Amino acid sequence: MAQLTDDCFAFGGPLLSVEEAGALIGERLPVLAGIETVSLGEADGRIAAADVRAGLDLPPFDNSAVDGYAVRYADLSPGAETVLPVRGRLPAGAAPDAAALAGSATRIFTGAPMPPGADTVFMQEDVRRAGEAVALPAGLKPGANRRLAGEDVARGSIVVPAGRRLTPPDLALAAATGHARLPVRRRLRVAVFSTGDELAEPGAALRPGAIHDSNRVLLCALLRRLGAEVSDLGILRDDPTLLPERLRAAASGHDLILTSGGVSTGEEDHVKAAVEAIGRLVFWRLAIKPGRPVAMGLIGDTAFVGLPGNPVAVYVTLLFVVRPLLARLGGALPDAPASQPARAAFCYRKKAGRREYVRVSLRRGADGGVEAVKFPRDGAGILSSLTGSDGLAELPEATTGVEEGDPVEVFLHPLLW
Repeated sequence: MAQLTDDCFAFGGPLLSVEEAGALIGERLPVLAGIETVSLGEADGRIAAADVRAGLDLPPFDNSAVDGYAVRYADLSPGAETVLPVRGRLPAGAAPDAAALAGSATRIFTGAPMPPGADTVFMQEDVRRAGEAVALPAGLKPGANRRLAGEDVARGSIVVPAGRRLTPPDLALAAATGHARLPVRRRLRVAVFSTGDELAEPGAALRPGAIHDSNRVLLCALLRRLGAEVSDLGILRDDPTLLPERLRAAASGHDLILTSGGVSTGEEDHVKAAVEAIGRLVFWRLAIKPGRPVAMGLIGDTAFVGLPGNPVAVYVTLLFVVRPLLARLGGALPDAPASQPARAAFCYRKKAGRREYVRVSLRRGADGGVEAVKFPRDGAGILSSLTGSDGLAELPEATTGVEEGDPVEVFLHPLLW
């Protein structure tokens, strides 16, 4: 991988946009995840490794959409009630043993195959049964209540495209078209560290000046939701002699190393230098708030991303940088988090040239429209702003301010993954 110019790494140099970072990820990093075949029961949330094609028509035969009576439309009297004798009975799962007799009706149930020659089904609620005959009202259209073979899916068509993250409906469609196992991408193996001498494990007694490590908990949980196999490798201390070897060891057996903290320009920020000593950087510092200090590179063949230390910045950069990176490495089709248009119920000022994400909650305005209400505190360390808001309002680079009533796009927390 060719390193970018040093100007991209120099403090005060140009910042990359989110789109530029995504383009570099697409250009510079290969798909790492191999292919395996798993049962449908194991495939939920996995990435389809190849196009899945229908092995048969769906439905595989013409069938009834309702419980009722199958007839030949040509036997009906136009504009008047038709009385036909009932001959034959077809429940779901049975096969018709003869063609529909001219001038007769067949008792049929939902999902049962249409008798050869029959083309229309009357719902049982719409007819009158009179002994061994049935009275059929006028006005039904030809072909009513009949499902045609292949009207849902034609044999040989793609039912799941390669790169799609499989959902329960995808699995149901694969099953219905003849598949019991699917080729999927291997789960990405991600090593997660937190960095900093100030960190203590959750639940541990805190010495003076220490805080509990919440970033690692946040990252591991989000990564598992994204389908990764996560190795929680604990806390890396601010030791510039130890960091390179710990990172080099983590690169063995993992597709991605993810750290938080230590990638800014402070005297105790050693992660970026450690990566440069044993690998190479692709980019450092994005035009995004919160989350500017983000480093992405390679250690051998293993991707590396160093995220900021503040928890809200970790969350934002995981969503808009790491998520598309995981999609690229895992062979998934690119996608975007779900968003909700709203109008701002707040005023806000920002610098041009960087994208900002403002934590907001949604409410209904007096006119029924959706309004975005800003969380009262902005700091990137305000972890409660994530639990106390509904999502992130995106303010583009060209925007310098928001007034009440301005349109905003909100990425919703519960729908991000």
